[in-house]
Amino acid sequence: MAATPPAGGSTPAPPKSQSDGLKKGALVRLNLAAYQGSLEASASDAVPPAYVLEGPGEILAVKNGYAQLRWRRPVPDVWLRLDQLEAWSAG
Repeated sequence: MAATPPAGGSTPAPPKSQSDGLKKGALVRLNLAAYQGSLEASASDAVPPAYVLEGPGEILAVKNGYAQLRWRRPVPDVWLRLDQLEAWSAG
């Protein structure tokens, strides 16, 4: 998974989607369909860890179409595109 967001202006902003409502403090999980085949997926393990698909991860910051996420696990924070995330709901 990407460690930091790309430098400003070097990549176009992600397309508008349902994830545009996500902001700091929101609980999210990874949308596998949006993630597969992306630049972030190609820079990571072939199969993402289960905890990113199950959630929740908390958005710590939003910058240039990317969100910094912290999981409820002893793992490093990661940056993912907002359009690869979906709101988490318990249940």
